[in-house]
Amino acid sequence: MRIVELLNLGIHNVTMQELLENLKNGGIVFTPNVDHVMKMQRNRDFYRIYQEADYKVCDSKILMYVCKFLGANIREKISGSDLFPAFYNYYKHDDSIKIFLLGGQEGVAQTARQNINAHVGRNMVIAAHSPSFGFEKNEEECQKIVDYINASGATVLAIGVGAPKQEFWIAKYKDKLINVKIFLAIGATIDFEAGNLKRSPKWMSEIGLEWLYRLLSEPKRLWKRYLLDAIPFLYLVLKQRFHLYENPCLPGKQYEV
Repeated sequence: MRIVELLNLGIHNVTMQELLENLKNGGIVFTPNVDHVMKMQRNRDFYRIYQEADYKVCDSKILMYVCKFLGANIREKISGSDLFPAFYNYYKHDDSIKIFLLGGQEGVAQTARQNINAHVGRNMVIAAHSPSFGFEKNEEECQKIVDYINASGATVLAIGVGAPKQEFWIAKYKDKLINVKIFLAIGATIDFEAGNLKRSPKWMSEIGLEWLYRLLSEPKRLWKRYLLDAIPFLYLVLKQRFHLYENPCLPGKQYEV
């Protein structure tokens, strides 16, 4: 499988169809965007956990444009909000696929569960849970969630609690989830499936302006993510273009921006 190198991220250059077919054999899927890439410049633990993913697929048109600038073409954008509905539609007749939804505010995951099951025509999402705020720091609550997932018999975990929490949670607890073979880190997708949040118009997504739509929808929460990282990100891309970039997460390296 071809990998495109962008800063210290290796993006798997696959199509949606190829990814869906490959997931028959299980795997961990992360969907990197600019925010993830910048977090990986500063956070060695996040960088390390990212190396454990079986599939790191491009979530962003911006990353596609940047990779093209660097001389590599990403074949397809695969955002979590596109991947998840494609996944449950692809496997809707496969009874071995049993999904557990983890994320969203209280009641959101259950609403998403009802919507998805009504769409596919079977109890494909067999359980759903919206954790408390800060749950990832509460070992007792996390263990209860692990027990709940195991008791459900789920073979797929779709977790949407934001980065880097969802990636860290998968890395920490994946070996305790005895039946789960497929792990999908899907960000705000559970809110989209519940109808709690609206996705950007398709034309905005196709030209790389989905970030602007989300920024305008949630300015207080997202302005730092989208605006403060923009200039440092472009600076690092230029460094890579001129063969000056060095991975700051390797031993002895420090973040320079």
